[in-house]
Amino acid sequence: MSQKSRADIRRGVHSRIRKKVRGTADRPRLAVYRSLNHIYAQVIDDVAGKTLATASTAEKAFSGSGGNVAAASAVGKTIAERAMAAGVSSVVFDRGGYVYHGRVKALIDATREAGLNKTESAEKPAKEEGNE
Repeated sequence: MSQKSRADIRRGVHSRIRKKVRGTADRPRLAVYRSLNHIYAQVIDDVAGKTLATASTAEKAFSGSGGNVAAASAVGKTIAERAMAAGVSSVVFDRGGYVYHGRVKALIDATREAGLNKTESAEKPAKEEGNE
């Protein structure tokens, strides 16, 4: 019996996520891809089949290492600014089969701080005491 590689498992998880997550013109999909050296983000309208904005650490304008949390935060801020310039204020997050931790979490949190999904909070609200 053969074992699946980590990449094969991620592809399976991503395909299950993509069955549920769709980007529309009102709320496009923010897709994240990460490699060992870089991280990439795209804002995609799946209905029209168009990419509205992109950002990555592989761009010439980006300086420094692309495989760390600080770089992911910079890409998150950049993709949020470009999406807002394209008229997008709310997105559906597609973590691409990656665990919501580390660079992926830093990128998504940076997009929220920069203004995407203002109504959505990264943390769950605390329960009120005495009303249980």
